[in-house]
Amino acid sequence: MISLCQNISRAPRFQWFIIGVIVLAAILIGLETSEPTMARYGTIIHFLDRVVLWIFVVEALIKILAHFPRPWKYFQDGWNLFDFAIVAVCFLPIHAEYIAVLRLARLLRVLRLITVLPRLQMLVGALLHSIPSMGYVGLMLLLHFYMFAVMGVFFFGKIDPASFGNLASAMLTLFQIVTLEGWIDVMQVQRAAHPILAPAYFILFILLGTMIMLNLFIGVIMNSMQEMQEEMEQAHRKEMHRDGLNREEQIEELIFQLEEIKTKLKNLQK
Repeated sequence: MISLCQNISRAPRFQWFIIGVIVLAAILIGLETSEPTMARYGTIIHFLDRVVLWIFVVEALIKILAHFPRPWKYFQDGWNLFDFAIVAVCFLPIHAEYIAVLRLARLLRVLRLITVLPRLQMLVGALLHSIPSMGYVGLMLLLHFYMFAVMGVFFFGKIDPASFGNLASAMLTLFQIVTLEGWIDVMQVQRAAHPILAPAYFILFILLGTMIMLNLFIGVIMNSMQEMQEEMEQAHRKEMHRDGLNREEQIEELIFQLEEIKTKLKNLQK
């Protein structure tokens, strides 16, 4: 039984089947947003939703059994904990007034694609791994916004109070500009009074904010992705080595059992 669960949990067809079920769950939760569809096919959709839920339960049981005689190892994996929590929330006795919580839990099933696709795991892991470095880059970006917002209030506050009348509105205007959305229109208002200062201000802010600062974020994420890929490869090598050791132990155990059987047969012959 345990060996069967181990073979099923590692089988590529089983992984693809779970991916298909997750996609089906995503389609079902999308169909529930349509009132005409629910009025006509609501019974079928709810039935399929229960089937999906019980498939996830069976999947979790198979993976837990695959870790016997140490089933707690299933819960040592953060992705397994995420899967188990999503399934467990769907069984909570939630009253009608908290139905939105249940729908949110069902919507989170879509995120289970991350847990079954290693490449998505690597991307999410890289993002989480890059948070400390991104914090420093974000601090630099905040200082960049703050300095230019203060300068914008001093230079253009009286000309365009809607965009640079105070520090808060200036920060919001600069956030719009850093997305390269409508920055030329904002600049043209200031250019009438400051034909040289206004273009220099906006061009310098965009070059530093968009071309440099935001590229730093991309660089940090790319570096984290490379580190995460190396960590996953190292973990895979360790797992393969551990599996090899387990097979060697099983072979040694079989040899020992064969020797015992031979000894018993010899004793019987005597």
